[in-house]
Amino acid sequence: MSVRRIVPNLRTATGPGAESDATATAAAMKRNAEFYGLLGLQEVMNHGWIMTLASPSHPSAQISIMEADATAPVTPDMSMEVEDVDAAYAAMQQGGAEIVYPLHDEEWGVRRFFVRDPGGRVINVLGHR
Repeated sequence: MSVRRIVPNLRTATGPGAESDATATAAAMKRNAEFYGLLGLQEVMNHGWIMTLASPSHPSAQISIMEADATAPVTPDMSMEVEDVDAAYAAMQQGGAEIVYPLHDEEWGVRRFFVRDPGGRVINVLGHR
């Protein structure tokens, strides 16, 4: 099994007790992009609900900012890109891990599933198609 990258998924909030809306989410994403931009990260992906920032000199050094996952029932704490997502899924099933979101092909070009780690964190395990 080969891991290609590990990306923390940082949650953003639109404000205390605020309901999520596109304008508030966009503003929160912009604030985060500006803040992490001061540390040298640049936007490399933005689907509106998730934005990924990366180092231009070390592209695998990344963080993702999201308020909530657009297609899954829970927001993951971390993403792991693996070489073979189907093999990873089979290993997690055989190991008795709790699958939170089953293996699924997403419209933006990834195949992924969510699994809960022993500490209760939700891991988005993915591969690009």
